[in-house]
Amino acid sequence: MGVSVTSTKKYSEDDLPEYTPMPWSLQEIRAAIPTRLFVRNTTRGIEYLARDIFLASVAWYLATHIDANLKQSSVQYRITFLGAEICRWTLWCIYWWFQGLIFTGIWVIGHECGHGAFSNHKIINDTIGFITHTFLWTPYFSWKISHHRHHSNHASMERDEVYVPKTRSDLGLRREGDPKLDYEEILGDTPVYTLFMLIRQQVLAFPAYLLFNVSGQKAYPKWTNHFDPNSILFTKTQRNAVLMSNIGMALMVWGVAHYSSVWGASEVVKYYGIPWLAVSHWFIMITYLHHTDPIMPHYRNKEWNFQRGAAATVDRPFLGWQGRFFLHDVAHFHVIHHFFPKMPFYHGQEATQYLKTFIGDYYVSSDVPSFKALWDNYNFCQFVEDEGDVLFYRNRRGHAVIRPADPYRVDSRYKNE
Repeated sequence: MGVSVTSTKKYSEDDLPEYTPMPWSLQEIRAAIPTRLFVRNTTRGIEYLARDIFLASVAWYLATHIDANLKQSSVQYRITFLGAEICRWTLWCIYWWFQGLIFTGIWVIGHECGHGAFSNHKIINDTIGFITHTFLWTPYFSWKISHHRHHSNHASMERDEVYVPKTRSDLGLRREGDPKLDYEEILGDTPVYTLFMLIRQQVLAFPAYLLFNVSGQKAYPKWTNHFDPNSILFTKTQRNAVLMSNIGMALMVWGVAHYSSVWGASEVVKYYGIPWLAVSHWFIMITYLHHTDPIMPHYRNKEWNFQRGAAATVDRPFLGWQGRFFLHDVAHFHVIHHFFPKMPFYHGQEATQYLKTFIGDYYVSSDVPSFKALWDNYNFCQFVEDEGDVLFYRNRRGHAVIRPADPYRVDSRYKNE
């Protein structure tokens, strides 16, 4: 589904398509999907992990020949120094692209483990999840805890963990119709600045969320993070799990420092650091596009329930065949994952067809190219209103592309009393 965010027609909210929240219970939706698709196969999960580790090893091995061959004087003499350098950096870029995707696939396996979707055995899930996520700088147990809370409260303004929309008052915007309202003064940005902020988000958002709760729940205290066992994110019984995650991160710090001293920091950056940055980018881009779109509702209070929140996400054909093969369908079939997080990813495609048949238009997918969708949604999705229990993003002019149906609609316009 694609939604145009620009129009020459005079804007009127009365003319927007109406949205009525989904009526079915989770039990009704689950009954529409064959039980066999919920079965987890440990052997099959291990096969996918082994494939990813093999691909990462092959890519790493091939990369060891890039400098070794293209820095040879005989090669540089035959194709010139400039030609050799162009070939060398082209091959490094190819390595970073594919190793970044492979590493992201390994991270997705850890994510499956965190949900208990990899295996029926908790010890297998937590062992593999801890190793794979720690290798990629994710505190496995700590993030698993907050991520479960995200799934349990997705699209709830009061309780969701991440990508909670800013409200009109958060941005200091006056109500629509107030003569002192000036969107351009507060929200007007140049395209260059917007691009800079978007790139910053793509590179730093995940570490910033883990360290400083950036884009997280606004009700949490200052300094909320995933490394403090006394954080509001965790209960007292989860303290040891948080400490275990921290030990894993400390071991990674030691490992990177050790191998930097052995091989040199530049080598560690080339073989490992840049692919890890790609993981951070792909993960943030995928999750941002899952949960941020002008047509996706957010809910307050009594209008939220689990299944409505689960439906408030978008399936996207992210990177085409590469997204399917390397990323284990994490973006292609994400809606079904929000309904049933313990369903293994390799059943996602078939289960999605049953889900789509049952919930109809409440299932949302978009074939807008991923990078275009990222730019469009980042520019459009600015804030939601302070009033109302069914909410949609508004752009820099205060416009939406869809509105709640009349029974859920609240007049939040300025009234001169």
